[in-house]
Amino acid sequence: MTNFFKHFHLNSSDRIERLHVVALMPHSACNCRCVMCDIWKANANKQELTREDLLPHIASFRKFEVHAVILSGGEALMHSNLWRLCELLKEVPVEISLLSTGLLLKPHAHEVIRWCDDVIVSLDGHREAHDAIRNVPRAYDRLAEGVAALKRLDSKFRVSARCVIQRRNYFALPNIIAAAHEIGLDQISFLAVDVATTAFNRPTPWGNERLADVALSPNEVADFKSLLEKTILGYADDFASGFIAEAPEKMRRLPEYFAALNGVGEFPENHCNAPWVSTVIEADGTVRPCFFHRPLGNIRERPLEAILNSDEAMAFRRQLDVKADPICRQCVCTLYL
Repeated sequence: MTNFFKHFHLNSSDRIERLHVVALMPHSACNCRCVMCDIWKANANKQELTREDLLPHIASFRKFEVHAVILSGGEALMHSNLWRLCELLKEVPVEISLLSTGLLLKPHAHEVIRWCDDVIVSLDGHREAHDAIRNVPRAYDRLAEGVAALKRLDSKFRVSARCVIQRRNYFALPNIIAAAHEIGLDQISFLAVDVATTAFNRPTPWGNERLADVALSPNEVADFKSLLEKTILGYADDFASGFIAEAPEKMRRLPEYFAALNGVGEFPENHCNAPWVSTVIEADGTVRPCFFHRPLGNIRERPLEAILNSDEAMAFRRQLDVKADPICRQCVCTLYL
């Protein structure tokens, strides 16, 4: 996304007066079957936001001076008419970032270029690793073809990647960076797999067996830590240029997180103000302060402004101690503006 965030000054009140980012989930289903995510397990009961769902809340978007909307999911490109939603959002106006598996970028390339300001794809590794983690044939090739289609239409259109580090790809860290170059991406960022919350369609947190299948063991943490230091040295130019979004010190938080999952050391301290500067609207209309905390209401029942500045929502923000809250302490996807 663009660097508009640095221009904003935050309100210290627990009443939201300016909402910088809205993460919008237009469609609940997904076209991947990732080992570290359960969203696809609800595909049979897919839901989506319609233009009519969103229209009554556009006034709140304007009042809150929303600058950016992130189309998350599920896979937003599976929506029956995503571009009608984008057309409505552009009336605010907002910058639109599309988060995508990449599988449908090629057939939608012209519309993506027209309505979106940038795209962030999911990349799990080189061809074999990516396809295995996504559980979809030719997932890597279809992703590459989609990026190429966007770049053919507009060589300056920004396409970056986000990689979720977990047991099935941590050892291929250099290959992931090489794959990002091979596909022609503008940047890649890394975060650890979330194993501690009920986000991503988990009715309950994972049990030990599922956790062990995705999180790193103590020995793997040690291996990852060593590999990371070699990668920092070997890919110094990519860190210096910003092709790798995180600075080396932030990357070193990844093995620390996995070590803490194994009871070794503390989780890296998080600095996050997402509940004060952003919100999440899910495909069924549910509004959350972030991807991981409990719902605050539903836009199909109340205006967005009334939900975000309800007594309940303000009390939640007033009482939330990011440094002490168990969800925040283990969060892998923080936002600080």
